[in-house]
Amino acid sequence: MRPAAHAEQADAGRPVAQVPQSAAEIKLSFAPVVKKVVPAVVNVYATRMITQNAVSPFFDDPFFRRFFGDSGRPRPRMEQSLGSGVIVDPDGTIVTNVHVIKDADKVKVALADRREFDADIVLRDDKTDLAVLKIRGNPGKLPVLPIGESDTLEVGDIVLAVGNPFGVGQTVTQGIVSALARTQVGVSDYQFFIQTDAAINPGNSGGALVDMAGRLVGINTAIFSRSGGSIGIGFAIPSDMVRLVVDAARNGGVIRRPWLGATLQSVTADIADGLGLDRPQGALVTDVFAGGPAAEAGLKVGDLVVAVDGVAVDDPEAFGYRFVTKPLGSRVPLDVVRGGAKMRLTITLVTAPESVPRDARKLADGTPFAGATVVNLSPAVSEELKVPADRTGVAISAVDSGSIADQVGFQPGDILVEINGARVKSTKQAADLAAGRASVWRIAIERNGQVMQIALRG
Repeated sequence: MRPAAHAEQADAGRPVAQVPQSAAEIKLSFAPVVKKVVPAVVNVYATRMITQNAVSPFFDDPFFRRFFGDSGRPRPRMEQSLGSGVIVDPDGTIVTNVHVIKDADKVKVALADRREFDADIVLRDDKTDLAVLKIRGNPGKLPVLPIGESDTLEVGDIVLAVGNPFGVGQTVTQGIVSALARTQVGVSDYQFFIQTDAAINPGNSGGALVDMAGRLVGINTAIFSRSGGSIGIGFAIPSDMVRLVVDAARNGGVIRRPWLGATLQSVTADIADGLGLDRPQGALVTDVFAGGPAAEAGLKVGDLVVAVDGVAVDDPEAFGYRFVTKPLGSRVPLDVVRGGAKMRLTITLVTAPESVPRDARKLADGTPFAGATVVNLSPAVSEELKVPADRTGVAISAVDSGSIADQVGFQPGDILVEINGARVKSTKQAADLAAGRASVWRIAIERNGQVMQIALRG
């Protein structure tokens, strides 16, 4: 047998997997890969100024201030978070996690050679929990970690995780790919993660998961833990999704994703039995938007989508990942089961249209809506807020933390159905209705397909 280091190349260009054949091979080192990748992994420091709550309700009382001064008044305080990032372009373009730089007023990066630079946030994508930074000024040509193909990974492949856990300094850990296509992690909209037992700890977020060729195959993002530290269950965003976000940052900073124009649900054991399947699999179509890409492709309610471009999907999350990582303008085959028969449909990938201007408006103070921003619904807005594409009218797009609307319980994605008996059809009408006065506010909202009636005193 040939040594693993000289393994023959497979047809796809991927080295043939091979276990160690001798004691000498067991003693092989990862040092060459580490030396190659470590210079391109940075520490990310994000700071923000927050106002500390008053420690006493009496700070406005002159008697209280006479003895205690201004110690009870709200004070600004600097809060800092620590994470990691990966240089993906020699001009200083860095990818990290959104939660590393969330609400940051200032971002600084420290390179492996100890140089430090201020950085600007070029793009933040909450849907994927990925952010792109750009080093300010002219740092010179920087080391880069090439973005690999995460789809070539297999369970059992050796990987390295590089980052700055607990702020102790740059650290490399080694493990294997424990699982692929994990879809129930719950840290972003696109649930499709690489699972690894390479130790990932707080501070590793945004760092690199690399293969034995020194290529970036994932961005370390989350851990499952009972103690706050690593127990061998870590999750990384696949590099194919990372590439999509980085390309968007290079092309104007706007992410444009394909629109399906249909609603999907998971297949339970009972549904699988009813469909005559030997196991739960695929994504079941429960709604199709008239005139959308799915409808034009011939997709119908009750269809079961089992593969995208020839790659099997087990649930709607896996479908979503496969679908959105395909290039816009392309035509992608979907393998579908309909009435027990298999067929192949072809869908054209286009973005969701904003057929109605969103006309965002912040609703009036002194009402139950104070702090809420509303937008007109369109397929594009429905996609962003994750509401059914066939809904029309007005939805809440944002709620200020601590505002009256927040305290009432309004949430982004709530559809305003009625205000005091009037059907809400536009953001202008919603603003006019919310600007009025009422002894009792009667409000109907739709949330997760259910309409709720609320009555509040004015």
